[in-house]
Amino acid sequence: MQIRVKDCLINYIQYGKGKDIILLHGWGQNIEMMKPLGNPLSTNYRVTIIDFPGFGESEEPKTAWTIDDYSEMLEIIVKELKIKKPIVMGHSFGGRVAIRYSANNNIEKLVLFGSPCIRLQKELPLKVRILKKLKTLPGMNNIGEYMKKYIGSRDYKAASPMMREILVNTVNEDLSEYATKIEEPTILIWGDNDQEASLEEAKMLEQILPDGALIVLPGTHYAYLENLNQVLNIINSFLGGK
Repeated sequence: MQIRVKDCLINYIQYGKGKDIILLHGWGQNIEMMKPLGNPLSTNYRVTIIDFPGFGESEEPKTAWTIDDYSEMLEIIVKELKIKKPIVMGHSFGGRVAIRYSANNNIEKLVLFGSPCIRLQKELPLKVRILKKLKTLPGMNNIGEYMKKYIGSRDYKAASPMMREILVNTVNEDLSEYATKIEEPTILIWGDNDQEASLEEAKMLEQILPDGALIVLPGTHYAYLENLNQVLNIINSFLGGK
């Protein structure tokens, strides 16, 4: 199914019956990454999974969207689909959108999987520091393209020009202020070996959430899939024991 929001035609699926659950995938992913959660949950809930603009079968934004734009998109979809007080779940980038959305909208509960919220300052690798220094020297302006090609993140290298702008807009914003406004019960499900969103960030996020609890599982940034049955048991218990 598709719906037009802002400047994009957005692909989504909706199935099951009951209270509403919205599932939001990570950067570079699509609906398929959330189906392992959505399919079993649809037995007791109405599940909506969205292809974020720029991913899956959704159109790419025509302007460089921000986290605010993605949150506004979700607000419009919730209204258009007549979803009331949803349970929101997000992985990674989807979790960042979920944090921004949940800070200002009526939700029932929130589940975040490896969702970086607080941006920690990290020392740049030596080669990055050298190239950044070289860029400031006379006649070295073109080294910027070299830097993008060779030292950009995997996500940055794989993205189109527009999605690169969006990645820059959305990846660095600290969402702490929004997290402190989320009063609804929230659980954080994190892999103990997550290299994309550190466990340190998870612990800090737990502390600033008014009603948050961190659950650490063995695994990587995709611990929610690596421990799928356990995660489903945790979610079902959190949502009311179904």
